[in-house]
Amino acid sequence: MFSMANAGTPDENKAAGAAYLATNAKKAGISTTASGLQYEVVTKGTGTKNPAATDKVTVHYKGTTIDGKEFDSSYSRGEPIAFGLNQVIPGWTEGVQLMTEGAKYRFYIPSELAYGENGAGGAIGANEALIFDVELIKIN
Repeated sequence: MFSMANAGTPDENKAAGAAYLATNAKKAGISTTASGLQYEVVTKGTGTKNPAATDKVTVHYKGTTIDGKEFDSSYSRGEPIAFGLNQVIPGWTEGVQLMTEGAKYRFYIPSELAYGENGAGGAIGANEALIFDVELIKIN
């Protein structure tokens, strides 16, 4: 579990995330949306439609900080999770709408599309960029 003792200041986190994303954007296979969300297609989906922001989806995922520390994983819990796509961080809402069922994407989410200045529950510091591996199992 990520410890706040290892976190930088909000300004350091913001700068580290910006530097990471700037370098990451130059890598082959990385796409960047107008909002700044970066993604790569790990596995193309077999489905024919993309979810809408108002849809409920079932996914498997793993979330890490940019230095690779895992803070959450449905894989570790052994079961996928279902939720309304408009009830999660903006980077997820935007990114999962790019997917079809069966797809696996990796999202590189700038802090303003993640938990921003507030961070999340001590596991995610203020202004941290995040990485999520997401598998869209089903559009409910």
